[in-house]
Amino acid sequence: MEKIVTLLIPALMAIVLVRLLILPIRFAFKLVIHSACGFACLWLLNTAAVFTGIYFPINVVTVLAAGFLGLPGIGIMALLAVL
Repeated sequence: MEKIVTLLIPALMAIVLVRLLILPIRFAFKLVIHSACGFACLWLLNTAAVFTGIYFPINVVTVLAAGFLGLPGIGIMALLAVL
């Protein structure tokens, strides 16, 4: 019984450690995917800038805002660009 407990405690600690390390990796992966989609949306909108007259600079702040906030974030940036 003593051997089982000595093997069980480190195994449980390893499982908890792995689960705690997976959460930030999952968040970072989700942030990268959303930022890539935000970049694609900004690029498409900049190609249509000839017709709309609204140009979005593509930098870290605008890409993260478009990726994190989605379509409302792009709308807010468009309102800020018009003002």
